[in-house]
Amino acid sequence: MTHQEDNEPTSTPAFAGAQRAAGYVEAEHTMHGQELREIRAAAALIEVDEEPAETEHAEPVEIPPVQSRGKISSRPSVTIPASQPFAPAASPADVLSEPFSGLSTATTPDKPAVATKGMRGALSRIGIRMTPGAAEAAELDAAAARTYAEQIIRQATWTRAVSVLVANPKGGTGKTPCALLLGGVLASVRGGSVAVMEVSDDPGALAFRAEGNPPRGIGELVRDVAGIRTAGQLAGYTAPQTSFASVIGTTGRRDRLTRENVRDVAAVVDEFYSIRVMDSGNQPSSSAFQGAIETADALVVPVMNAGDAVLEAVALLDVLRAAGGRAAALADNATIVCLTDGRPEHPQVVERVNRIIAGANARQVFEVPYDAHIAERGQLTLDSLAPATRKAFTATAAAVVSYLQQSIR
Repeated sequence: MTHQEDNEPTSTPAFAGAQRAAGYVEAEHTMHGQELREIRAAAALIEVDEEPAETEHAEPVEIPPVQSRGKISSRPSVTIPASQPFAPAASPADVLSEPFSGLSTATTPDKPAVATKGMRGALSRIGIRMTPGAAEAAELDAAAARTYAEQIIRQATWTRAVSVLVANPKGGTGKTPCALLLGGVLASVRGGSVAVMEVSDDPGALAFRAEGNPPRGIGELVRDVAGIRTAGQLAGYTAPQTSFASVIGTTGRRDRLTRENVRDVAAVVDEFYSIRVMDSGNQPSSSAFQGAIETADALVVPVMNAGDAVLEAVALLDVLRAAGGRAAALADNATIVCLTDGRPEHPQVVERVNRIIAGANARQVFEVPYDAHIAERGQLTLDSLAPATRKAFTATAAAVVSYLQQSIR
């Protein structure tokens, strides 16, 4: 094979890669070189104004403020000349002066819901997008409401531990299940740091309705409270739940609780838990109940659709209001939870109960549907509740948390 000299011109066409890379290496006889000449010739015929276009008389373009689903404050609209393509950049001082509190809630626009169930769902899967039917839309709304309630519970913070008292002088109104399940929802959503403790003067059923069989409880904790220094020590007096709540109930014989007992135990619990839920007894005049009132930040009153249960609940609110101060504030902002145990309920009695509740001037009222797991009167597990029951307790917990976040700074 004959080798050409380095300085000898060659007639070999430019290699294909060079032809694709840049026009200036193309030989005139190549296809890409011919296209390049035509493009340059056409560009030479285009007239270019030497002077820039005047902008003094251009019609202004109104740029509206950006709309957001969050709570970001709107900036005033900016008017710029029509020929200016972009608004002037904001200075660092302007940017830093904007409030940032709403940025966490700013989200992208929601996508339209698409059916996933039934015939509508089948059509959506083959490419014919269908909106959800009435039943599926209701399910989506319920799921969205629960997600929002859980967000409220999860993101609430305080500068100290907070407490919720569950109380009704009438026995059998669901105080213990309400305290366990409210505490369970709070712990489940927040990942723990919730203690449910018994504050009844005489032994109650909290330890029996909770999961587990702990060797020590509230009686032993009252005895040893002065020596508790660590979370590990305190854990030895609790019953851990699958909801991540910690229950402190009565595990054996104990002395009657006093006001000082409740205050001392509450102070220790508050050092290691963010939320304390208290299950009270049936004696509002007892010393232990007074201690619970003094250490409570919110009041939850469970009732059944029975006249005596509601009348005693209203009487409790009246007594607390008459006491004034902290007790009155608890009553004025109380949350009433209406439960049912499956027993027959006469329509006229239910109507009368609803009128009494409406006249109690409570902050909010929630209804919990019948749940067989609660009615069994055995150990309660949060995951064993019916979806509607858990939804109701989640909404109740979110409402209580919202009040606590507003009232405690």
